[in-house]
Amino acid sequence: MSGFSRRPEIRRRRARKEKIANLRRRYAATKSEADRKKILEKIQRVAPTMSAEEFLKPLEKKSS
Repeated sequence: MSGFSRRPEIRRRRARKEKIANLRRRYAATKSEADRKKILEKIQRVAPTMSAEEFLKPLEKKSS
């Protein structure tokens, strides 16, 4: 039998990382509070272990 392949796991991680980066760009670009709330809800579905503070931390560094 062949061993377990890590390729699907690596692909999922890369896709998640790209999705989070895209959502951060959208969050930074939007002005509406309702849209920001929707993006934060979506991030909870994409990365359930990530808190809102963890999601927003890189954006705070850029604005400083």
